[in-house]
Amino acid sequence: MNMPGQIPDFLEPSRTGPLAGKRRWLIVAVLVLVVVALLVLLPGGNGQQQGRFLTEDATRGNLVVTIAASGTLQPTRSVDVGSELSGTLEAVLVEENDRVKHGQVVARLDTAKLEDAVVKSRAAVAQMETTVAEARASLKRLRHVAELSGGKVPSQSELETAEATLKRAEANEASARAALKTDDTNIHKAVIRSPIDGVVLTRKVEPGQTVVAAMTIPVLFVIAEDLTKMELQVKVDEADVSTVKLGQPASFTVSAWPRREFPATIERVGIGSTTTDNVVTYKTVLSVANDDLALRPGMTATARVVTAQRDNALLVPNAALRFAPPAATETAAQGSVVSRLLPRPPQPQKKPAQAPSNGAPQVWLLRDGQPAAIPVQTGVSNGRHTEILGGELKEGMAVIVDYQGTAK
Repeated sequence: MNMPGQIPDFLEPSRTGPLAGKRRWLIVAVLVLVVVALLVLLPGGNGQQQGRFLTEDATRGNLVVTIAASGTLQPTRSVDVGSELSGTLEAVLVEENDRVKHGQVVARLDTAKLEDAVVKSRAAVAQMETTVAEARASLKRLRHVAELSGGKVPSQSELETAEATLKRAEANEASARAALKTDDTNIHKAVIRSPIDGVVLTRKVEPGQTVVAAMTIPVLFVIAEDLTKMELQVKVDEADVSTVKLGQPASFTVSAWPRREFPATIERVGIGSTTTDNVVTYKTVLSVANDDLALRPGMTATARVVTAQRDNALLVPNAALRFAPPAATETAAQGSVVSRLLPRPPQPQKKPAQAPSNGAPQVWLLRDGQPAAIPVQTGVSNGRHTEILGGELKEGMAVIVDYQGTAK
């Protein structure tokens, strides 16, 4: 057993001969090779830097903040043209894509039954007119007799009955005339006309088809007023709706024209919400010019709304605002294999970086090789860069965006 300070037996020079000495030196060489290999392969043992901070400069530039929303294109005004009457379609006079004028006949019902109703109503009116004339003449005779007899005949009750008979006949005549007017109106309504100038988007009926007007009016055509002016109806997420204002510029794309961006403008932001799969959205309408008729109703569009725009703003990467430095002892915890195996003299501890505790936005700079936090006032962000409105940060200062750990 070796005493402290004594050379190990396997390293002590041998007195037995040169062969034993060569064996000892071979063992020493193997130990040295093992130590070198560990120094190279294990983390922190190759002498390279244990970690470094990555920085980017604060710069000035233009910042555009946008939100994305999807929806469908619709005409600014479209009308469902239907029929108030039941009957058989005698003729359908327009096709899809046809341009129509206000008042133009687009379809016509068979009016045979309606014409019969008109004839019947006219006969009823004539009958009521005759009844009125008869009652009026009877009342006139009774009044003349009463005048000649000095009021003795006829009795007062007979006069009152004759007056009531005349009033009933006049009321019946008015009712018959109203029925005749209704039948005439039905004849007019059997001819279906376009309520606006526009284009036929949809034709849903064919000649000979029976139309039944019950609780709801059957739709025969859908007519759009003017396709050179359209609207894009999109759904804006509740997280973005507060930034969407009337008059903001926007652009959108459609699958039919993937390489073309169409301009638009925010025209209306809905107050009422819609919930789909627990996602709350608000209907927002964008006005669209379609002078070349490249856009069609029903197309799905992806819109990009510009909610904020800043020129010559001081910008920093968003990663700089999210960055927090590692603990000061993290890099000191790693060392070479030799330092792990051999005792080291005491090392002075580096004071860890201090951050403001009030939760205000901040960025980190390198000062004397150590990260130091400075508070800033932030503005809008586009998801990659954030506007800096105030604080000590100046253009050209290098802000820390990340920390690169120990090299392997």
